[in-house]
Amino acid sequence: MTQSLDAAALAQFVDHTLLKPEATRADVEALVTEGASLGVYSVCVSPSFLPLDAQGLKVATVCGFPSGKHHSDVKAAEAARSVADGADEVDMVIDVGAAKEGRFADVQADIAAVRAATPAPVVLKVIIESAALSDHEIVEVCRAAEAAGADFVKTSTGFHPAGGATVHAVEIMNATVGGRLGIKASGGIRTTADALAMIEAGATRLGLSGTAAVLGGFEADGGY
Repeated sequence: MTQSLDAAALAQFVDHTLLKPEATRADVEALVTEGASLGVYSVCVSPSFLPLDAQGLKVATVCGFPSGKHHSDVKAAEAARSVADGADEVDMVIDVGAAKEGRFADVQADIAAVRAATPAPVVLKVIIESAALSDHEIVEVCRAAEAAGADFVKTSTGFHPAGGATVHAVEIMNATVGGRLGIKASGGIRTTADALAMIEAGATRLGLSGTAAVLGGFEADGGY
């Protein structure tokens, strides 16, 4: 599949992302302008920047970010506010500690609370922080996300010290829910080769902050 991708096709996988705490409105405006010029699918920004003129791009935001250690009703309220402010997609963070304790029913209930606050056509992505989970925990959290009605599972916030996306994690996620849920790889994807490897493993969306460099790799490397 990746052999047929060019820069324009790869751009349509991309949530062009800026979630740094020090980001300013000028930074976000620059993100949108760059994203529109690159032809990305969406821009992903912190909820305080909404509503946002995204120049025709989809608008994604985050919820319970980056720790996931928020009460479910608070996550639900945050997500509902973001949708009211124009978000098309919400990327929520699970309580990773609950997953580590094997409390997958609680993880499912947490996701379900946010899902109830963000009904379709809003797209709900569930950030599982895969680098902090065992293979078994990744499988169980993906199953919980599907049972709760999520649209995507997503590897990482990009802020966890354990790391970001890996091909291995994406393969497990794809084996568990691929074909039914989307799979978003994010965190540490900095080259064209990284991006293509994630898609080959099953990713259907990519969270990138260095999008221009990733897309520029096609030209630098003579195409893929």
